[in-house]
Amino acid sequence: MGRILCVANQKGGVGKTTTAINLAAAFARSGSHVLLVDLDPQCNATTGVGEAPTVRHALIGPDPIRERLVTLSEPNFFLLPGSRSFEDVDMLVREGERDSDRLRRHLRDGIHGFDYVLIDCPPSLGTLTQTALAASTEVLMPIQCEYFAMEGLTQMIQIIRKVMEADPGQLEFGGILLTMYEPDLPLTEEVDAEVREFFGDIVFDTVVPRDVTLAEAPSHGCSVFDYAPRSRGARAYLELCMEVMEI
Repeated sequence: MGRILCVANQKGGVGKTTTAINLAAAFARSGSHVLLVDLDPQCNATTGVGEAPTVRHALIGPDPIRERLVTLSEPNFFLLPGSRSFEDVDMLVREGERDSDRLRRHLRDGIHGFDYVLIDCPPSLGTLTQTALAASTEVLMPIQCEYFAMEGLTQMIQIIRKVMEADPGQLEFGGILLTMYEPDLPLTEEVDAEVREFFGDIVFDTVVPRDVTLAEAPSHGCSVFDYAPRSRGARAYLELCMEVMEI
């Protein structure tokens, strides 16, 4: 079984889906077999790679996951699309309350042969995010360089520790990623220094700059590597890919 990375943060607008899409695309370009799982009812990871949400979520129902996968820009890059069905979301949440291993069991049936599985979570600390954490081997937390970054990060880590205590040895800290990085702003430098001082080595050396191409790429239904391969954002996610692969 490959590495399962849960990309999570309870705050919206921190670059979570952008990170899930572009890190997955970087892995695929490195030659790895990659699966991107859209677990967010907003389905931004699905539409961000040019696909339509499904009527029913692939994790609901008896069909094998592999029959529901969509091949993306690379022959070794696949998507498990999300669904905006409130009924399906409710079923996933209720099932998570009863048995947090359900998602892990479903994914296990479909991820054989994948080197990396990236799960894009909803921006919340709810049951769906906790279930995704329980299904993962590591968690990657993007945070925006802003005043409330540390407050939200502390809440997220409390949930991660709860999941880790419930199943020791399953989930590890993959790393904290600073996004929308503007080195000319004093606030960015303050947040960077504070996060690195508090969390130390679990903060990635790579930072993702504020780059308009990262915001534009999803509107064209592709990763930043297909939209603007020479951009600062593409270079940052390529560097992040190499850093994660070295862990």
